[in-house]
Amino acid sequence: MKLHQKKCVPCRGDIPPFTREQIDEYLKYLTDWKVQINEKKAFYLSRVYKFSDFEKSLGFINKVSNIAEEEGHHPDLKFGWGYAEVNILTHAINGLSLSDFILASKIDMISV
Repeated sequence: MKLHQKKCVPCRGDIPPFTREQIDEYLKYLTDWKVQINEKKAFYLSRVYKFSDFEKSLGFINKVSNIAEEEGHHPDLKFGWGYAEVNILTHAINGLSLSDFILASKIDMISV
């Protein structure tokens, strides 16, 4: 399945979050992403990328932000010298949806 070729769909909160079984099914299509649980007991996708310096981390974050704007789906980002952390969930449903996996797949397409 080529998730990076799909388009994120805005969520208005009228769908249930993915079950653990659905999450595990789509996780197979991603590289090095982990499923975490936040303080609200919601699943989210998380990945840390490593870089050789601050400028490369910032460049990556800028590319991620461009994709997020194009898709209308925005991850939580943290970065510093040599790293960038991307956390994704659908806030409207406090959990994961197909759009989260699509966005993660598009981020995976960025050359690092």
